[in-house]
Parts: sequence; C-alpha cells; structure tokens
Amino acid sequence: MATPASAPTVASERDAIPPALLIACLVLCAINASLLQSGYFAHWWIFDENGLGIPTDFVNVWSAGRLVLDGHPALAYDWDIQKQVQVEVLGQSYEGNFAWHYPPPFLFVAALLALFPYGVAYFGWAAVSLVPYLAVMRAIVGRSFGLLLAAAFPVVFTNALVGQNGFLTASLIGGTLYLMPTRPVLSGICLGLLSYKPQYGLLFPLVLVAASQWTVFFTAGIVAVLIASLSWLAFGSESWQAFFHWMPMFSQAFLTEGRAPWGKMQSIFALVRYFGGTEQLAWIFQWIMSGAVALLLALMWRSRSVSYPLKAASLAAGALLITPYLFLYDLMVLAIAVAFLVRVGLDQGFARHELPALGLVARPSDDLSAARRANRFRRNLDRHLPDRVPRGSVVAYTGAVARGRCGGWLATCRRFAPYLHLVIRPELLFSS
Repeated sequence: MATPASAPTVASERDAIPPALLIACLVLCAINASLLQSGYFAHWWIFDENGLGIPTDFVNVWSAGRLVLDGHPALAYDWDIQKQVQVEVLGQSYEGNFAWHYPPPFLFVAALLALFPYGVAYFGWAAVSLVPYLAVMRAIVGRSFGLLLAAAFPVVFTNALVGQNGFLTASLIGGTLYLMPTRPVLSGICLGLLSYKPQYGLLFPLVLVAASQWTVFFTAGIVAVLIASLSWLAFGSESWQAFFHWMPMFSQAFLTEGRAPWGKMQSIFALVRYFGGTEQLAWIFQWIMSGAVALLLALMWRSRSVSYPLKAASLAAGALLITPYLFLYDLMVLAIAVAFLVRVGLDQGFARHELPALGLVARPSDDLSAARRANRFRRNLDRHLPDRVPRGSVVAYTGAVARGRCGGWLATCRRFAPYLHLVIRPELLFSS
C-alpha cells in the first residue's frame, strides 16, 4: 500500500532500518540485559543474599507443579495449601498470596517445571519461554532486526524478573497472527494452546468469523477441547471442579477487593478504580471499551481495504484492552503489535510521525525506575515493580499508523462506531 503523499517517509528504501530505531533498540536491549545480570548478582532476583527464595509470581507455578507430582493436582487451587508449599520452597513467609488460577491444562507445564530445583526451574522457564517469543518476533518483522526488537521491548525485564508467562502468551498470539494467512492449521493450534489464558482469546472467534477464517476457528476449538480433555484424564475431574470453585473467590479478591494494587493492573477497569471510581463505574468503562474494540476489530477484519499487518497489530492490542484483569507482564503481547507495525514501516517506509510515536512505546524509564527501587524488593515486591507502562502509547501508535495508512476506511467506520476515537486514543476518556 503506498504511503499517502501527506505523510512523507523517513526511510523510503525497502528494508532500510532507520538509524534512530536501531540505536534505540540496542540501548534498550543493553538495559534489559544489564538489569537482569545486576539483579542476579545483587540478590534481588530468584534468591536473596541469605540464599532464601524471593517471593514472586513464579513460586505459584512451581508449587502447583509440586502438588501435581505429589498426586494432589486439585489442591493447587487451594490458597492455604498453595502458600504452605510456597513457604517451604522459599524458606520464608510473606504477606498475601500468589494464588494459582490457571485452567488445569497449564498444570502440565507446572509439573514439568517442578521436576527441577526451584532456582533452575525459575531461570529455565524465563530462558526457554523466551525462545519462541524471539522466533515469532523474527518471523513477523521478516529480518534479523526482529530479534533485537524483541529483546529491546521494556517489559522483557519485568516478565523475566517475576518468572511470568508473558513470553509464552506473546509467542502464541504472535504465532496465531503470523501463521494465519499461510498456515491456518498451525495458526489454530497456537490459538487453541492460548486457552491456558482464555481472557486473551475472547476477540479471536469474532474476528475469525468476520474474516471467514474457518480453518483457524475449528482447529483452535478442537485443540482447546483436546488439551482440556487430556488434563481431565491426567488430573481428574476434581481439578476442574477446584478451578471453577476458586475462580469466583479470585475474581472477588482482585476485581472487587483490590488485593493487588490497582496501579499494577493495566486495564481501563483498574484505571478507574485507581482514581477512586466505584466498581460499577469501572465496569461501565470496561464494557464501553470492550464493545468499541470488538466492533472496530470486526469491521477491520471484514474489510478488504486494510492491510493484514494493520489488522494483526490492532487485534494484538485489542486482545489486551477487553479484559479487566491485565497485569504488567502480559503487556509482552504489545511487542507483537509493535512488530507488525515495524514490519509495515520497514516494507513501505516510516511516516515522519511514526518513529517518534514508537519512541513513546519503548520508554525505558519504567524499568530504570524499577532498578532504582530494587533494594526494597525483598521487603515488599509491590514497591519494586513499576506501576504502569505506556500501554496507551502503543494503542495510540497503532491508531496513528492506521490513520495515515487507511484513513478513508476509518472515516467510514466512524459512522458505525461512535466510540472508535476512544479506542484509538483511550487517554481521552480521562482528559480534562
């Protein structure tokens, strides 16, 4: 698609990587690597200076796997028993809970990790899950620069720090979107495996129907049913009963009582609660956002005038916008959106406003702030992790690219989607 005349490009040659983009990625990659290295040797990653395990998200994965290996998979969902196992492996107690709330199929991964000592499993999980993420980013960008772009994404540090599954979630969503046009069966397999975090797959059936991607649709359904059945055979019906029994309590704790600080959650629901809004008001904003995003994406994916990379980038960003339960580590999925947009820029040339907008996405300030507070990590994990990353910047950047490259289509959509502008620029919801 030709770049509009009103949006001159800074890189007109095909495959040209703007020097500013390359330098920024090198700097961010170096920052991520140095923070992880210094974190380990400074004893605020995995183990403290006394050799005790630092309480982080990964402990619930390993502990759930330990209960599976001990023959009690359903007990992984019991908060009290989970914490007993966690305190035993860490060698120290902590305030609060790291509760296990994933569907039973993810117990396969937890059990595999629990076969190894805690420290080995922690480091190995971060390293092994990084590999498919790097591969998907390289494939999307279409050149080796994709590896650098992947390693430079600011949330890489935070995800590895707490041992979360953001790399896996990003790789499955990225794999689904990358493979969809050419290998729909493999795409459906990736989407089916994403059922371990079903809240991030809610938009996919809608857009698959809109785009008539029936092979992906049915393959994903078959895979999801298959792994659910395997987990039922392996862990028994008690594990599924425990999952559904504890889910309302988990929802009550995090979405009603706010046991996790609202500043750590990245959804518009949490943003309303963060500024003192009621739960009812937060749900109103969340439903408006979710409905607008769903409508916009259905129209985009049905349209033939929007390029596939822009559709994919919008879906990756939209998948995060529609759930109220969204933590920092899951913003790894936004790297997929960035990769598709960078692919467009490298293939067609970047419009002059696009690189500065992309810079807003990759601010290193949040990770640097986390590093400065690292000496307090052992006493209070909540003080260590950054409150927010520029989620709105990524969505705004996606909208800015869309405006420049398919502005006529967006103008038509505004007749049917009165909330479209708020989806592209959600910060307007709270502007004065």
